[in-house]
Amino acid sequence: MEIRCHPTLIKVTAMYDIHTHFIPPEMLAWLEANSGAVAAAWERRGANQEPFLTVNRKWSFELKREFYEESLYFAAQDEAGVEHSLVSPIPQLFLYDFPGELTSQASRVYNHALASWVKARPQRLSALATVPLNDVASAVQELTRSVGEGLKGTIVGPGFAGKLLSDPSFDPFWDAANELGAIVFIHPLLNEDARIQKNRMPNLIGVPWETTICALDLILTGHLDRFPGVKVLLAHGGGFLPYQAGRYHQGYLSWPAVRNTLPSSPQEYLKRFYYDNVLWHPSALAFLKSVVGEDRVLPGSDFPFDLKTWPPAEAVVHGVHDFLGI
Repeated sequence: MEIRCHPTLIKVTAMYDIHTHFIPPEMLAWLEANSGAVAAAWERRGANQEPFLTVNRKWSFELKREFYEESLYFAAQDEAGVEHSLVSPIPQLFLYDFPGELTSQASRVYNHALASWVKARPQRLSALATVPLNDVASAVQELTRSVGEGLKGTIVGPGFAGKLLSDPSFDPFWDAANELGAIVFIHPLLNEDARIQKNRMPNLIGVPWETTICALDLILTGHLDRFPGVKVLLAHGGGFLPYQAGRYHQGYLSWPAVRNTLPSSPQEYLKRFYYDNVLWHPSALAFLKSVVGEDRVLPGSDFPFDLKTWPPAEAVVHGVHDFLGI
């Protein structure tokens, strides 16, 4: 008897990783050369730890060698069974807080190095760019140039200078991403709410909260309808977004101000995003899949940061192939 499986039900375990980070040597060299301009500092904190890197006097992290040594990066991927990774720049090096010219220069260095790495390892790697959201015209140029070099799109923060990504000033960026059919990976930055600046809460709760705000705003402002060619990926299982689907739907039913601006319920728009499965909790992951569909939940890890899902949890092949275009 021949057994046939629907492609959306064929699962893989740790074969792909669509949320992983790397810093090419060229970017580290740029960072060292411009350490004064971006307030970059390396600090030893323990005999058994690598130096901690701090940029702009905030958000320190241990600069593990897997972040920048290719051999160690691939050795870890091999051990976990990962055959193909989507590599992103690290959020600490978005550098939105600096002059646009400096951010644009750093973006070009980072993106060109990643593009060269991908070209040398096309079976193992895809990559995303970083773009200067603090200079939207330059962001458009850098996104277009990077996609032309073979990158799949870009990773961005949830906004800049108090403006969410739905702000009209970012429309040229969305227009370019839409025309290119690019991936836009929304990766949060640390929340600076004064109430949570203790006990690691900026990361534990602030990071998923930032994703939630950004994503729901994109739904309610109609951005998913205006820019349907963009593949929007949400980090860390979409933050808290999927878990209040019923509330969004009830608000849509109850309030004309919400209902009259959207062709469909916000609950339906959740199925238009892609999500990584960096959740660490089987029941939460199962719920996410039940709300948005298995093919929208992709295997990710956040490697090599401390808070990583390693190896990536299983996912469906069809969803990964559709997302990466491979």
